[in-house]
Formats: sequence, C-alpha cells, structure tokens
Amino acid sequence: MDFFLSVQLHFTINQDNRFSKFYQHPASSPEKFSLEETAKVRAFHSSFPQYQPTPLRSLPQLAKLLGVGGIYVKDESFRFGLNAFKGLGGSYAMGKYLAERLGLDISELPFARLTGAEVKERLGNITFATTTDGNHGRGVAWTAKMLQQKAVVYMPKGSTEYRLEAIRQEGAVAEIMDWNYDDTVRYTARRAAEEGWVIVQDTAWEGYEEIPLWIMQGYATMADEALEQLKQDHALAAPSHVMIQAGVGSLAGMIQGVLAARYGVARPCLAVVEARQADCLYRSAVANEGSPHAVGGDLNTIMAGLACGEANYMGWELLRDYGEFFFSCSDEVAARGMRVLGNPLRGDAQVISGESGAVPLGLLSLLLERGEWREAKEMMGLSPQSQILLFSTEGDTDPQRYRDIVWDGSYFSSR
Repeated sequence: MDFFLSVQLHFTINQDNRFSKFYQHPASSPEKFSLEETAKVRAFHSSFPQYQPTPLRSLPQLAKLLGVGGIYVKDESFRFGLNAFKGLGGSYAMGKYLAERLGLDISELPFARLTGAEVKERLGNITFATTTDGNHGRGVAWTAKMLQQKAVVYMPKGSTEYRLEAIRQEGAVAEIMDWNYDDTVRYTARRAAEEGWVIVQDTAWEGYEEIPLWIMQGYATMADEALEQLKQDHALAAPSHVMIQAGVGSLAGMIQGVLAARYGVARPCLAVVEARQADCLYRSAVANEGSPHAVGGDLNTIMAGLACGEANYMGWELLRDYGEFFFSCSDEVAARGMRVLGNPLRGDAQVISGESGAVPLGLLSLLLERGEWREAKEMMGLSPQSQILLFSTEGDTDPQRYRDIVWDGSYFSSR
C-alpha cells in the first residue's frame, strides 16, 4: 500500500543535508493524544512538587531578521531540575505501570500517593531498567529514587562520562557499553528478562508496546504547555509551523499526535529533523514502503539524544500518516543552532540549548537565509506571516561539549 506520493529534493550544506516532502493518506489515529488524554497526563505532572511550566521564549528580533512572523522556543532546560524534558515521559510511564499493578487509574495516583509508604509496601521492591544517551536515563533514575525503588541504566558507545555521572548521582547503577544505541537496547531487554526488571524504553517492539506509548503520552505535557502559552501570552490559536527533532520518533510522534488530535485538517505544518548519521525516519519516508527502515553502524553524531537507528513504530506511523517534511542534518546544523540560541540578538531571550535541542533552530535559520534551500522554504510555506514553534529539549547536559561548540567553534561551517 502506498502511503505517500513523494518528491525527494536534495540540498547541500556541507554536502550533507537532505530534505523530503510527502503527501499522506492517513491510516493511523491520534486518539491516544486527545485533549482528554493530554489533560490526564498534565494533571499527573502538575501533582509533582517540582512542577512548573517551562518557559516559552519569544525571539522577535531573530524572526524579523529571518523574515517570518514569529519564532517561539520551548525551553526544557528548566524541567524538574533535570536540564531536559525526558523526565516527563519516564515518570508518566512509571506512574502508569504502578497504577496498573495497583488496579488504579493514573488519576487516582498523584505524586504524594505514588511516592508514599502505602504504595511501596503494596508493591515491594522494583528495579526499572533503560537504555539512554543520558537524559532519559537520568529521568528514570530520578523517578525511581523518588519511588524508593532501584534503576539500572545502560548507555551506548560514545556516551559521555559527565552524563554517566549525572545518572549515578540520582542513585542508579549505570554503565557505558561498547555498542550503539539499538544494540544496547537489545542488551537491556535481555538483562531485564533474566533479572525480572521493568524496562522503561521509548523504543517499541512486538510484545512491548504499552510503556513506549505511555512515555510518548508523558511528553504531551510539554506540548500542552506550549500551545497554552502561545494562546495566553501571544494571542496565537496555533502556530503555523512546528519543527521537531527525532531520535526513535517518540517525541516527534507525540507532537504530531497532539497536533492532529487538536486541530485536525487545520493542524500546523510539521517538519521532522534528524541527525544525518541516524536518520531512520527520513530514510523510512524516502523508501515510501509504509514500514520503518533502520540505520546501522556507530551512529556517531554530537546529537547524542537523536543517535537512534531504529524507529518507534508507533511514532513512525503517526509521522508517516500526518507529517509533511523530513530533514536529515549534519552536526554543523545543530552547532549553529546552539550558537544562535546562546548568543541572541539584542531584545531576544537567551536559550542554553544542547546539541539535540538546537538542531531545529539551526535548520530553520539556514532554510530562511540560504538560497539553496529556497525550494524547501517555499514548499513549507514559510513566509512573513509564519509563526514557528520549536522545542529546545535539553540544556547544556554536557557543559564541556557545550563550551567546545559555543565558545571554541567546534563543528563550525564557514558556508
């Protein structure tokens, strides 16, 4: 079955960036991201004593320079004190899992009850296990610590010692392995089966689907806040465009699901942005076969949070059926985004954004500035009236790498 009529366009920035547009015939349903489901997720997170909506930064001077109506960046470096958004998904999935074990609805298990002695006594000792480049594992470890439970975290080859230690400081047993992300996920699954651990992973496979869905739903708090802030603070009923980064596609699929459920055919235009070395969603879209395609190898990119070669099929199906644009970007694009956000024009807010968080802004700036991207810009309908929403999903989760890029010019392109 054909899911797309496709036109594949190739543009070059450092000879390494790609773009593709598709017209879809939707087959999947976004009902799992309805207003009702999202309200339940947000109510759960709102019960946390650490909960505060993260800021939505307006960049009017950058928008003026680039020739669009508005650019808005959701700054997730303020989420739960974890410097990244990932705690949303892990905490909600773990809460849903415990609610199922207790025979309760998640609405009956706010933070105070979830972390209380009664729940611990009824459930006994649980070990949660996950694979991560850093942010997701830290969120799982943080939640497990609050639950007075244990966490085991395995990290793929290339993960940094700083992120490893940040996870260990949350009380987890953590280790960097010698394999890429997807092979480490498989190792974690084997170890969990042997030891009786509960896997909290956003990659879904046959027989392991509930927790990945709950993780995706947990991220919806971030989208709901952003859309509310656009309406309340900027009098925008909806953005015209959303650009969202993707690893396995859980976050991007959630964003697409929320937009499709909330706005229907009038939903904003969505562009998916991936690391060139791990662009499984882009390649899946270009293949035009309906099913996801994997990317193998070391997946060596500075965008560690996006270094995933195998798609979450639930996220992929939403993007396949409702998404319009897929971009594959080199590391230099992410580095540019970090520098632009960290060194704003006078009058704009500063956003400290890590490698995975900044790539959509880096791409947007190039689309609007560089002539070789004119066709992509026109196909996306980017104009002086466009109101563009981005999500900076992490702060400087590795401060040394952040300084190497922003201060010292690593991954700089002169083009």
